[in-house]
Amino acid sequence: MSSDLRSREPGAPVPAGSIPLCIPFLGGNEWTFVKECLDTNFVSSVGPFVDRFEQVVAARAGTAYGVATVNGTAALHVALSIAGVQAGDEVLVSTLTFIAPVNAIRYLGAIPVFIDAEPEYYQLDAEAMRAYLHGQCERRGDAVYNRASGRRVRAIVPVHILGHPVDMDPVLALAREFGLAVIEDATESLGALYKGRPAGSLGESGCFSFNGNKLITTGGGGMLVTDREDWARRAKYLTTQAKDDPVEFEHGAVGYNYRLTNIQAAMGCAQLEQIVPFVEAKRAIAERYARELGFRYSAEESSLRASGRLLR
Repeated sequence: MSSDLRSREPGAPVPAGSIPLCIPFLGGNEWTFVKECLDTNFVSSVGPFVDRFEQVVAARAGTAYGVATVNGTAALHVALSIAGVQAGDEVLVSTLTFIAPVNAIRYLGAIPVFIDAEPEYYQLDAEAMRAYLHGQCERRGDAVYNRASGRRVRAIVPVHILGHPVDMDPVLALAREFGLAVIEDATESLGALYKGRPAGSLGESGCFSFNGNKLITTGGGGMLVTDREDWARRAKYLTTQAKDDPVEFEHGAVGYNYRLTNIQAAMGCAQLEQIVPFVEAKRAIAERYARELGFRYSAEESSLRASGRLLR
């Protein structure tokens, strides 16, 4: 790391000349939808755009349900909780990742077990995970435990880094073999496909982020998506303070104030209307990098990549 970067204050802007991860493009209905929030006075976490945003993100992700959250880390925290992760459990997670999924694991008092990245695409290495589960773990009844630590292994969090999915088929096969929940960290990968299937739809649940450096942005925000109605209902309950009565302050669990505002959801709805050209632009940029760096793909392979029918 250069001394120039080391000398920067935490949170300081990226230096001029650096290549940003993603720049927000607000060229659609953002102004119109946000103005509707202001005109109708629906500016907080209750409003029609929240419901609409949950529905359109779930549809884009190929799942039945979406639950909006204040950010992607909150979505990961709730997803892990619903998956049954408890204090002292082990959760397998990618080594090459932003800190968010590791923090979410620690929020629950669980222990992250880092599975190394494979050397070609830098995504979670399913073979390394297989070696860990078969070589260092053992079954006790319906559960799996680390022989050395004695801790129960509860879940897997594959992280789809920079829009490139983890090779999920062997990960899912191992999860079935060992009875582990799979929570996809798809926070950087809305719009990505794995063999034609949307990232985030492959495990029990998937989590997205809408920070300013993501493909679409709400300024800040996240989403948990799932096909399981019980998980979606539980996620909505936990993210809205676990309120058991619409009027009285009765709570049956420790809940969280993880609600997305209607204003942010309005931005998200406008952004999602533009996701197709956003993804096309990303693919064009990737093709330019490949071309300039000397990578060559056949026309057939490029077509398969664009359609999502080819992982690599």
